[in-house]
Amino acid sequence: MNEIIVYQSSGEDRLFVEQPAAALPQAPAGRVTVTVDIDASKTYQEMDGFGASFTDSSAYLIHQVLDAGQRAEVMQKLFDPQAGIGLSFLRNPMGASDYARTVYSYNDLPEGGSDPELARFSIAHDETDIIPLVQEALRLNPELKLMASPWSAPGWMKTSGSMIAGRLKPEYYGVYADYFVRYIQAYAAHGLPVYAVTVQNEPLYEPQHYPSMLMLPEEQREFIRDYLKPAFRQHGVAAKIFCYDHNWDRPDYPLSVLEEAGADVDGVAWHWYGGAASAQSEVQAAYPEHEVHFTEGSGGEWIPPFEQAFSNVMRTGIEILRNHSKSFVLWNMALDEQNGPTVPGFGESTCRGVVTVNQQTRELTYTLDYYALAHFSKVIRPGALRLESAASNEQVRSVAFRNRDGSIVVVLFNDGETPETVAVRLEGEELLTLAIAAKGAVSVRVGGIEV
Repeated sequence: MNEIIVYQSSGEDRLFVEQPAAALPQAPAGRVTVTVDIDASKTYQEMDGFGASFTDSSAYLIHQVLDAGQRAEVMQKLFDPQAGIGLSFLRNPMGASDYARTVYSYNDLPEGGSDPELARFSIAHDETDIIPLVQEALRLNPELKLMASPWSAPGWMKTSGSMIAGRLKPEYYGVYADYFVRYIQAYAAHGLPVYAVTVQNEPLYEPQHYPSMLMLPEEQREFIRDYLKPAFRQHGVAAKIFCYDHNWDRPDYPLSVLEEAGADVDGVAWHWYGGAASAQSEVQAAYPEHEVHFTEGSGGEWIPPFEQAFSNVMRTGIEILRNHSKSFVLWNMALDEQNGPTVPGFGESTCRGVVTVNQQTRELTYTLDYYALAHFSKVIRPGALRLESAASNEQVRSVAFRNRDGSIVVVLFNDGETPETVAVRLEGEELLTLAIAAKGAVSVRVGGIEV
């Protein structure tokens, strides 16, 4: 008999409840309203994982504000595949982002200085909070993958002379490529292999109130093809290179980079702040050998409370996976009661962390993003292969995978306004029938399947 485990969420209590299928209320015979058919003969991408980012702010809150017991608890609940939700993908900033207590790089110099030999390069900043947490995450989940993304090159390499705005000066392309190599080597020395890098976070956005660097597609493809990839080859760096790292509304950017530098690029990274997830498939269709990754999506106060916000993460997460992404990565792993800390001068923050750490009371709470990520990460494990799935009613969104252990998993979200009774079928044979509340989410794992 197949072992069936079901995880359910419904209502504003943000529950993520595990129970065997036998404990579920039985649907009345003949009352099935939606069927979800899984076809295991049609397969797509292999998953790398799900996660968020240890920004400077997140790492500080978890490592310094929480006490040792709270820290152990939250790390276990985030990364342990059995006792927690088994997050398996980190996308960490290389230097300061908007969510940092100060503006910093790994090679900061007095104004007017330069260091083309990178003699003063140091990741000492990360050794305080970020590296210990990544090491602990890797201990809890040995399948964890680490990706790195810069918000800016060191200011002295840029036209602005600052980490705020500006562009990378052409004469420093080679030095900046070596900067990436130094970062990867320094992390490796701490037992932390870097799985992948993106070249620039949001290269088409040049805010004036936090670290940023404008990088046009012609600049990015030249930097990758003529400097970054050669530096990786020279130093034996195996990290993958993903281009773009920005919103769905500009697929022309990665298409331009891949046209000129495709041989030196491993994939495309995407964010959700503009456009639709179908852009991922558009570019993947043109360059099917290149990977698709979703590397940043933040919930925030611009989205109304629980139902709409939870629904947004569930529906968008399913669409991201159905459009070939090998990863689904939210933004800050932790923020405080003011949605910070942020860099000086940032202004009001409206982002939401996976957990909240109250700096005044030291209270730790798990946000709706934690429960939404749980629906994916708990059942879809690294190496899972996506299978074709189709629902008879488009209001019930679905994505299905086969894990390496042979288990079949499906994540379902009822985006309609009425409850549905859903029959899940594999190759025409019914696996189970279950009721899903309006705006409810259900994740199912079925073991003992032979396909």
